[in-house]
Amino acid sequence: MGKELPPFKLAYKPGNFQKARSFIIKFEGAITDYKTHYSIQVEKNKDYVQVLKKAKLYVSHFIQVMNMGILRGELTDETREFYGLAKDDKKLPTLNSEAELIKWGLQLIEGENKRMINRKSPITNPTIAVVKVRYENFVDAYKHQKIYQQNCTRALNKLAALRPEADELILSIWNEVEEYYKDLTDEERREKAKVYGLVYVFRKNEIKSLNFFENDQELNS
Repeated sequence: MGKELPPFKLAYKPGNFQKARSFIIKFEGAITDYKTHYSIQVEKNKDYVQVLKKAKLYVSHFIQVMNMGILRGELTDETREFYGLAKDDKKLPTLNSEAELIKWGLQLIEGENKRMINRKSPITNPTIAVVKVRYENFVDAYKHQKIYQQNCTRALNKLAALRPEADELILSIWNEVEEYYKDLTDEERREKAKVYGLVYVFRKNEIKSLNFFENDQELNS
């Protein structure tokens, strides 16, 4: 309405129109910023999930190959201790979270390096070199994904912080619109105010009272 009517014909003060116009530019900019960061996070997450799956697969396979070597008698039970496992622990450690994958990937790399220093035969298929490549790709992608998440969260918080200002401005405009049309009948005021986005919603008891009043008028007429 502020764009369609000259200031002196508006049902609210020109000052609030200027505030609303400035605020909308700022608010729409915050929305665009959030949508941009959200889209980047979603898009990059597709690649991240694949890198995570690969790293998890190689870490898991390395431990399985090591356990099979122990089962065949090619490696001793103490081999597990190099990687932070109990020597009689035949189970795979849980790799359900990024933190667990980071922990066990690092322990495998450090453990295999210790074995090499002690002149032990390397685990193969996969070798620790291949596992390390997959692991480092994952860690790098993980760090970037965290940055994307932080950017998205920051943009969302910035948008949320503007909402109280929006609510306050809307309320101020609506109060001025109500005041402007205060001398009209209830029905006329509602129709005029609706053009400015101020829509009255009746409570159940008000609807009953309104229906009773209308029916009473019809009977009297």
